[in-house]
Amino acid sequence: MTRQKPETYYYIYVLQSEKDGHFYVGYTKNLLKRMQEHHAGKVMTTNPRRPLKLIYWEGCLNQSDALKREKYLKTSWGKRYIKNRIQVYLTGQGCKHHNDLYPRFE
Repeated sequence: MTRQKPETYYYIYVLQSEKDGHFYVGYTKNLLKRMQEHHAGKVMTTNPRRPLKLIYWEGCLNQSDALKREKYLKTSWGKRYIKNRIQVYLTGQGCKHHNDLYPRFE
């Protein structure tokens, strides 16, 4: 039995600015590293909107699908999808300690 190498994932993610409430949609191959870059202010588009919270992410097995998904989530239909998908979080219903579930990046 040969050992298979682990799959590479491409992540599509949504950040929410705690400063102005706006969303930022992006994609990356390394989610942790990208969140650290946002946290450190190394991403020009989100630097003035810090602190940021990671509020949603998805994984794809190939880059092409991830780029298509990112592009879709940036459309008006995609924005509606995100708002519906995370409605409980956005309305503050459900889990009492929802802030503990979504890491904050300053």
